[in-house]
Amino acid sequence: MKADPAAVATGVHFIDGNEACAEGAIAAGCRFAAGYPITPSTEVVEHIAKRFPKLGGVFIQMEDEIASSICFQGAIWGGMKAMTVTSGPGLSLMMEHVGLAAMTETPSVFVDVQRGGPSTGLPTLPGQQDVMQVRWGSHGDYEVIALAPNSPQECFDHIITAFNLAEQYRVPVFFMMDECIGHMLGKVRIPEANQIDVRERKFTERPPGQYLPYEIYSGDQPEMVRAGMGYRIHTTGLTHDARGYPEMNAQAQDKLIRRLCNKVLDHTEELTLCESDQIDGSDVTIIAYGITARVAAYAVEQARQQGLKVGQLRLITLWPFNDRLIRDVAQNTRSIIVAEMNLGQMVHEVRRAVGDKVPVHLIDSAGGAIIEPETILAKIKEVVS
Repeated sequence: MKADPAAVATGVHFIDGNEACAEGAIAAGCRFAAGYPITPSTEVVEHIAKRFPKLGGVFIQMEDEIASSICFQGAIWGGMKAMTVTSGPGLSLMMEHVGLAAMTETPSVFVDVQRGGPSTGLPTLPGQQDVMQVRWGSHGDYEVIALAPNSPQECFDHIITAFNLAEQYRVPVFFMMDECIGHMLGKVRIPEANQIDVRERKFTERPPGQYLPYEIYSGDQPEMVRAGMGYRIHTTGLTHDARGYPEMNAQAQDKLIRRLCNKVLDHTEELTLCESDQIDGSDVTIIAYGITARVAAYAVEQARQQGLKVGQLRLITLWPFNDRLIRDVAQNTRSIIVAEMNLGQMVHEVRRAVGDKVPVHLIDSAGGAIIEPETILAKIKEVVS
């Protein structure tokens, strides 16, 4: 399917990442959003609140993030594409409902504009400290998809990707911006609606008497229906059978949870989005994401001008983590540097995937300021010396 021409703000715009995210969500077909104001993500829902009334959409400011993260899931089961938007402490409050979305296979988009933490931390300053929380923050075994854009243009492009993936895989999808990307102004080119691919929800064509909400009729995902359309729907966070009814035993748990995890893990390769630059034969490869990858790119260019053989891998898909990709990098470089605005999160996944093939170094930051290119350049020289 293509985007709705009446909703797409076609043209070239000079906007920040938060506004670009909002426009991308609208182009993807999102017509319901629930949220609670929290820095530095508020501009996303402010922009949506201005645009939705003209499009028949609904934005509702809930009393807190807990209410927001369950409210928008109700809208999804009502047949709408929907999202919630938050940052830091608000994301922590949503974790129970992340697990609910995973268990009920609700195609949910969570926008997280990261800031420094923990607790209230640094509301107006950047961090990249939520990447492990979105993967492991709710209890139990489950899988999510997480994307990290690094420009206003990518905020538009990849929030559409996030919605498409949510519909395709019926899992929580996290859009991991950071304060710098959210507030970065830049040129955003919004194409014509007929150039924007939008994945529509897979609604069942089976009559009510022949439909079960969690039966796998084809592919990896159950088919959905809209509440109120004459179908019997029972959906619960409990371990359940194909009817959606509780089935409380170890055999049902094993069957259900393995399916929920494998429907993502089995597609890791096709879910992987990344950019690589001169990795093969490099003395050192930088791995980074979000705003840190933009800084690293400048440091890499400076290093090359000084005759150093440096490559870069920019992660766009953070989860599921592609072990094969990282192992391939390790086979083609002598050492790896992971740069991230935390005290070490994705570096643990890199080290796990690499094993003892090559040394893996960390450039960390407690948040609040971007890692300077001079810091990355100095680390490159230290590693190759």
